[in-house]
Amino acid sequence: ALGGRAEVSKVRTGMLKAFVEGRFELGGAEGATRIVTDAGAEVDEDGSVIALRAVSVDGRSRAHLGGRSVPVGVLADLSEQLIAVHGQNDQLRLLRPAEQRAVIDRFAGEAVTEPLEQYRAVRDEWLAVVAELTERSTRSREMAQQADLLRHGLTEIDAVKPEPGEDTELTEQIKRLAAVDELRSAASAAQAAVSGSPDGDPDAPGAVGLIGEASRHLTGSEDAVLRELGPRLDEASVLLSEVGAELGSYLETLDADPALLEKVLARQADLKRLTRKYAADVDGVLAWADDARRRMSTMDTSEEALAELAKRRDELAVTLAEHALTLSEARVEAAAELAEAITAEMSGLAMGQAEIEITVERRTVDESDAHAVKVGGRLVHAGPDGVDDVELLLRAHNGAPPLPVHKAASGGELSRVMLAIEVVLAHATP
Repeated sequence: ALGGRAEVSKVRTGMLKAFVEGRFELGGAEGATRIVTDAGAEVDEDGSVIALRAVSVDGRSRAHLGGRSVPVGVLADLSEQLIAVHGQNDQLRLLRPAEQRAVIDRFAGEAVTEPLEQYRAVRDEWLAVVAELTERSTRSREMAQQADLLRHGLTEIDAVKPEPGEDTELTEQIKRLAAVDELRSAASAAQAAVSGSPDGDPDAPGAVGLIGEASRHLTGSEDAVLRELGPRLDEASVLLSEVGAELGSYLETLDADPALLEKVLARQADLKRLTRKYAADVDGVLAWADDARRRMSTMDTSEEALAELAKRRDELAVTLAEHALTLSEARVEAAAELAEAITAEMSGLAMGQAEIEITVERRTVDESDAHAVKVGGRLVHAGPDGVDDVELLLRAHNGAPPLPVHKAASGGELSRVMLAIEVVLAHATP
């Protein structure tokens, strides 16, 4: 039912199949609920789900969850979220030092979680500075060459001083300057059609004059309907007057100055030299320059820059050591409480004389360790989970020396130690 291997020997003689069925109470466990949902299974109204496993005499196995056929692995994943089985083959993870440290951290809760988060944040920054210092020191010549190339490019760009979108604006300006006669003719004709002849020729009143004449005819009418149309003509006259004024302003900006066109073309050529080398357009060139300045800030291999990085590395190492010490002290305190709780729980598992001790020791290293940091006057390894090595010791009976739990306990006793730990940790995790 838990997704283990199905054996034909479980089928009763003379029968075709063997069945096992179980109801799992999800209890709001997110991992279990997600597995059931992903399998398309149906959860009963009471929040439980039924799992069915069948094995036939020909060796074929079938699994169902919540009325849906599922791979056997789904049952294994579900049971892993909801059930812990402790037998003589299931306690091996307790032998791993990392697992023993995790037991203390789970038991301590926020007392360890908060200093551990602070320790990891400082450690990440410390490692980044150490890596940067190492890279600058070992690749100083290569980085100096790269910095020279970047500096040359920035000098070229700064000499031109391009503005965002300037290449697009210049293209439009060149089009206008090259076609200034055609543009002036079109704008002048449009302005005359809207505002009338510039010399006031009554035979060419323009749209504004014609609308004004129409408005006068309607205003003088005695018909109410015609008089009501007058204001609408006045609105049209105002709009056309504004268009005529804008056309006049546009005509003033048109300049057939050949010198200006030559100047704009030269500026465009300067920008094109940059876009050929650094990016497709001016905006890309500016982005390249920003990135180059950022990269150059990390390529300073001068003695002053390296000394500043080394100083920052040492400052972070001191801060890291402080957090590591706080974390160790929290673990030591939690270890004493956890050992006492596990010992008390084992008395109900036919191990009344046994006693658990938990040691928290810092892993001493030498200067060759890349992650060495000085804590309490000793060089220790600053790993991602702190500087502590945690070990569970078992005193099998009164007078017996405390030994590592996997050496002092039999397979059955080790399973009971695991069970006691799980019971004690029940408050820390579902």
